[in-house]
Order: sequence, then structure tokens, then C-alpha cells
Amino acid sequence: MIKTNRMKFIYTTIFLVISVLCQAQNQREKKNFDFDWRFSLVDTTEAVNPTFDDSNWQEIQLPHDWSIKQLASKENSGKGWMGGAMGYLPGGIGWYRKNFTIPETYENKKLTIQFDGVYHQSDVYINGKHLGFHPYGYTTFEYDLTPYLNYGGKNTIAVRVDHSKIPSSRWYSGSGIYRHIWLKVTNQVHVATWGTYITTPEISEKEAKVNIATTINNDTQNPVEVSVQNQIVDKQGKRIALEKSVLQVGKSEQKMLPQSLSLLKPQLWSLEKPYLYTMETTVKVNGKEVDRYTSPFGVREIRFDANKGFFLNGKNIKMKGMNLHPDAGSLGTAVPDRSYLRRLQILKEYGTNAIRCSHNPPTSEFLDMCDSLGFLVIDEAFDKWKGMYYGKYFDECWQRDINAMVLRDRNHPSIVLWSIGNETGEQHDKTEEGGKRALMLRDYVHELDPTRLVTAALQPDKSRRYNSNGFAQALDVVGYNYQEPWLKDEHKKYPDRIMYVSEAYPYYRGKGPEYKAFYPVNPWYDVADNDFVFGQFIWAGVDYLGESSGWPSVGWVTSPFDVCMFEKPSAAFHRSVWNDKPMVRIAVVDQSLNIDPGKPHWSWPFLADHWTFPQYEGHVIHVQTTTNCDSVTLVLNNNTLGTNKTSEFPNNTIDWYVPYEKGSIVAKGYKGGQEVATYELKTAGKPAQILLTSDRQQIIADGQDLSHITIKLSDEQGTVVPNADQEIMVEVVGNGRLLVLDNGDLRRNSFTGNSISTYFGKALLTVQSSCSAGNIKVMVKSKGFPDSILQITTE
Repeated sequence: MIKTNRMKFIYTTIFLVISVLCQAQNQREKKNFDFDWRFSLVDTTEAVNPTFDDSNWQEIQLPHDWSIKQLASKENSGKGWMGGAMGYLPGGIGWYRKNFTIPETYENKKLTIQFDGVYHQSDVYINGKHLGFHPYGYTTFEYDLTPYLNYGGKNTIAVRVDHSKIPSSRWYSGSGIYRHIWLKVTNQVHVATWGTYITTPEISEKEAKVNIATTINNDTQNPVEVSVQNQIVDKQGKRIALEKSVLQVGKSEQKMLPQSLSLLKPQLWSLEKPYLYTMETTVKVNGKEVDRYTSPFGVREIRFDANKGFFLNGKNIKMKGMNLHPDAGSLGTAVPDRSYLRRLQILKEYGTNAIRCSHNPPTSEFLDMCDSLGFLVIDEAFDKWKGMYYGKYFDECWQRDINAMVLRDRNHPSIVLWSIGNETGEQHDKTEEGGKRALMLRDYVHELDPTRLVTAALQPDKSRRYNSNGFAQALDVVGYNYQEPWLKDEHKKYPDRIMYVSEAYPYYRGKGPEYKAFYPVNPWYDVADNDFVFGQFIWAGVDYLGESSGWPSVGWVTSPFDVCMFEKPSAAFHRSVWNDKPMVRIAVVDQSLNIDPGKPHWSWPFLADHWTFPQYEGHVIHVQTTTNCDSVTLVLNNNTLGTNKTSEFPNNTIDWYVPYEKGSIVAKGYKGGQEVATYELKTAGKPAQILLTSDRQQIIADGQDLSHITIKLSDEQGTVVPNADQEIMVEVVGNGRLLVLDNGDLRRNSFTGNSISTYFGKALLTVQSSCSAGNIKVMVKSKGFPDSILQITTE
């Protein structure tokens, strides 16, 4: 199906493609290489051979994660505390193959293939020739195809991925080519991969100094004189600054050219207005243009202060952050770009302003989104150094993998810190070797990018050995995981140390010497009440696969958002303290709810955001209103139950005890005596209809775009029925396909198929476009309900 649609797309656009190529024959091309692959979960060395018959292999489209397509089983558990690390899903050894043709006109070009991420231990072959081995599953790498291609004829690329030993990460890593692949075509003289480095060392209201270092590759056998022009273009496409220089580059040489431009009246990149410029780099040889390279960038000033925290463009800002893992429920780690964009847009509206990429570099597209939406980002290279599977590769590969992160990502204005690790074993060393290793990594990052500071996250340790063995001192900025009770003492002992909470419990807090004390005061207040703590990153922002509390749960489930990106009732707290806009929410505390509890220290009391409790008719139940208002009045069926001041209760949450009766319960929030926010829950009637709501009615016919459709079982008035969950069946026809189904409950052993049970009355289906414009018809059925139909347009 994928191949057929892809061919239709090619035929209908072939003349346009030829026209564009003729106009841009001297320009670089970056071609998406995600389509028309074949896959087998059988290890066979014969797959290297170009003549190997793969006709019975599965046709697939990238990104691809083979583990999520298998059944979860308790037999797939790791040992001890690593039991559910991989979400009880299997690994294995997989092969990917793709046949393609390169035009004869490319024979004098430079062709490289770029892999954005393969998990893990990959071997790549072109026409039977081994190009290389890349062990790390989270960094981008590329190979030169030029010497091995059959120009005008058939070429075969084969990729072997070895994820046979699981778990290999402490969370669900997925398996396979789970990110994009790109085929890049340039002339022999060109800008190197990640070959521009843009900094803004001087910024004022009148002018910004913009420095750019451009790295040029000359892959010819002759020295060349290269003209390099860099120009800054604004959002309207207007050129506003330009600099030209000449560079002599020897044969088979790489050379860097520094230049400086003045940008008048710069528009600053900020969280509220994340303005982006584009640097256009044009390379000419003998007056002929041979390359054009674009680099988005932002103009902003960042500063950290040990006493006052973080400053962006001179403004003191608290980082309201979330730790995010790369997977997304039933998608596994093969997450399309649009899914990440939806996630970030929801988090932005929620009040999040910072992301810690735990514990590996994200996709470059993810960082592009953070740039354009206005997030602060901690880009993290590693989890462990000498631990887990990477330990045997560390000495050989750490420099290469840090290069891949820093060189690729350093032009992103969203990135404010580089992280070199998380809870590494070296922090506990009794000698200074761990500190020396941290210093080695920190100094190397500074060589690549001296404009940003370097951090790592410290595991809770009552002895705080990281202070005596030199580990913490090796860091520019120290991240503390779950150590809020000790922060004042740390600041007193180390007043020049810049610090933040790199991982925070979402609800409970430690107390005194115990960082796992179940103290019911939210750790956010340690950030809000202390200027020297510049921010907090909740563990975790969104539920994820792996690190489960035990079978049958296959994931982490105590986040403010589930894998569908449905906001949980518990999320009300951080919404209240991370936003100035007045808000109030209602939740019912009920430990009998059908909720996966997760790991205790990261959990919350069970909360429901509905008012459908027939079993409690006439009983007094515990109700909470969470708010950033001064006071809240609670009204049950038009009867006022009272008014309470928020300041008289902990956690911005007012406790009420209410005799339950069906109907309507309303919370009204007041500031300065004026009603400024309201929230209502209604008792659901009998299930009567299936409601479908899409986030996007029109999507792009590129074979990759998505529409996310929320499914709700509701009564006749549209109120979700939370206590009548049942199986739903989905059928998708037309110019798209059903990609995945989710319901937010990770107590599942299968993430495939076209049916799923609702969870608290809801589910999420994701459809993906084909490469042909038209319509996608989505039909949802369930026993006892009339069918529900929704149409999505692709164009």
C-alpha cells in the first residue's frame, strides 16, 4: 500500500521534480529516504549481497520500531530493578534493505547518507561494501556513498541492527531505524555537514554582532579559491546583512572561515516571541555557485547566576521544565514529526517553558520545534558513561557522539545547557577518577561551543560523595535529582555553585535527610521560594514505555500527561503555579479508581476529573479544587457549599468534603473579589454516542503527516461516560491509513491492531496521510452505539 501510494505521488510530480532539479543543478539536495524499505527480523548475512532476494520481507516506511510491533511478555524482563526497563517488549536482530537508482548526471557529485538515529549497534552496507559500524543508538551519523555507487543503475543499501541483548537502556529504547534517513547530494566543494557555527557575542537594542564560522570541504584533487557569502535574512525573506570573503582551500582539505556581520535593531529570540533569522551561506568557485546552505538562528543572551538563577535577555526566568523520553505510546520510538509537534504545543499551552532531553539528544526536528515555539532546552548526550551497553564503547566513541550532538545542535537558540550525563556511576567514585572524566567531557564540549555551560544530573546520595571526589566541581552547573531537602545546605556550602532540580517528584517531596519521605508539599515551592534554584524538571512530563513498576504495567505512568497527551487531573497543580491566567480545576480523590499506581515516590493520590459516582450516592466524598486564584466557592446543584481561601491550604489545593449527589458541581475562582475562573463537572447519563474530534481536519499528502482524533463515549448531552468502557473498532479508508490506537492505560501487552478498549471513556486514534491528495474516511464502531464517521482531507 505504501509503495503504491508513493509511486502515484512520484508519477504525478515527476515533471515538477525535473524542473526544480534543472533550476537547482548547482545546489545541494537533501532527499527524504524514508520510503520503500523492506525489513526482516531474521539475522542472515546473505542480506548484504545486492542480489539477495528480499521479496518476502515486510514492506515498511521509516521511522520504524520493530519492538513495539511485538507482544509484551513477562518473559522479556531484565534482572532485578531492570525488570520492566524495556517495557517487557523484545529486542532481536533486524535487517533493512532498500533498492534505489542514482542518475548518471550525479557521477561527479558527492553523495552521503545520513542516519538520524538507529537503535542500536548498526552496520551499514552499500552494494555489498561495509560502510561502518555505529554503536550508539541516539546520535546522528553519516557515510560517504560516492565511491561505491552504480550511476544509472541499481544500488542496494542494507542495514543490520543488533538489539539482541535487552534491556540496554534503563527505559524503553525501541529497536531499529527509528528516525529519518536522508540522501544528501552536493558538489565536490561544499559546506561541511553542520558546517556553520553562529554566535551573537554582543547584543544591544541598536545592534547585534553576529559571528559565523563556515567550514568548507574541498573533495577535489586540486586546490581551489572559494568565495563565501553569508547573508542574514529576516522572516519576510528580506536580506538585512551581508559579508563576503575569499578562502583558499587545498586539495582534499577542510577549512574554516570566520566572518562577522552587524545586525541592526535585532529582534530577540524569547519565550513569548521566538523570532528566528536565517543565515544563507553561498559558496562559489570561479564565479559559479556550487553550494547554498541555510542555518536558522536566534539572537538572545543567556546568563546564569549562582544567587539569582537564570536570565534570558536580561529577564529573570524560572525554568518550568519537564523531562521527556523519546517514545510516544503505541508509536514506540518511531515517532513522526507531527506527533512531537502536537506534544510540544500541548505542553506550551500548559505552562511548560523548558525541556530536558532525557537522557539523549533528540531529533533535529524536535529542536527546530523548540526554537519556533519558544522552549528552553537542556540537550543531553548520555545517561551512563561506563555503564550499560555503552560502557564497552565509551573510550572509543564518546568524542564522536559528543561531536554529533554539539556540532549538529549548537545553532539552536532554544538550547541553553549541554548535559554530559545523568546519575553516572562516576559520581560515587571513592577516588577522583570520576571527576577527571567529567572534567574531560566538560572541557571537550567547551572546545566545540564555548558559549554555553555544561551540566550533569546527580543521583541522590546521602553521603554526597560527589562533593568530595571532584565530580560536582567539574561541572559548570549542577543538576540535583530529587534532592530538594538539601539544596539550602548545598548553597550555603557552595555559594558559587549554579544549581537546579534536574529531576523532581511530581507530588511528594523529601524531608530532612530522607529524599524519599512522602512529604505532601510539592517540590515546586523549593524552586519558587529560592532565587538560587533556577528551575525544576518534573520526572516525567509525559508517560512513557519502560521503567514500569511491574507486570502487567509496561511503562511509567505517574506523569501529568498520559501517552495520548490527555491531561490528568493531577496536572492541575503545575498548571496553577506555572500560569498567570486564572484557573481552577475540580478532582475527586478516590483510591478505588482503576489506575495503574506506578512507582510510589513518583505517584499521586488517585484522582478523577468526573462527577459520575453512583456507588457513592449519599456518601461524603473527598473533593479537591486546585487553583491560582485567591479563593474558591464550590456549588453543588446550585447550592453553595462554601468559600475557602487558597492560602489556607497546601499545594494550591483546597480540600472539601461533599455529600455526593448526581448533577453538577461547579468551582468558581475569585481574585480581588471578582470571579475570574470557573470549572464544572457533570454526572454522565447512559452511553449514547461516539464523539470524534480531530486536532487537524486538513493534513499534507506527504505520506508522513498526521491527524490525531480523540474518541469519547458520551451521553446524549456530550458528557463523557467514564464508567462504561468497552472495545471500539476503527476502519480507515481512502488516502491514508490507521497508524496507531492508544487509550492512556499502559497495562497492555499489544500496541497494534484496529481495536482497543476505551479508558475512562476515551481513546486516541492517529491517522497518517498517503502520498496522494484526497480524503480519509475514519469509521469508529462499538457495540450498542451508532457508528461514528469523520473525514480528513489531504492536500
